[in-house]
Amino acid sequence: MNKGYVYFLTNFQRTTLYIGVTNNISLRVWNHKEGKGSKFTSKYKLTVLVYAEEYDSISDAIAREKQLKNWRKQWKWELVKNQNPKLEDWYKTLRG
Repeated sequence: MNKGYVYFLTNFQRTTLYIGVTNNISLRVWNHKEGKGSKFTSKYKLTVLVYAEEYDSISDAIAREKQLKNWRKQWKWELVKNQNPKLEDWYKTLRG
């Protein structure tokens, strides 16, 4: 089975959140950083990886993404800040 990932991106100012799902988080975040992600992330310059969850299957990740997209904005930020209080870019840790 392929692993799945749910991830949150934000911008430099840390004002907007984007939730995505992928089976290759390093490549997907790199694509966002290169402006090759979604139109929404390109428009709002959402390139900072501030949160991610790993799942054993992509279907589990998709289910979690749908759940999180229904959350209130405040709940999403609380989830992120609980694991990443300084809102640092986790992309560097993905790349070693």
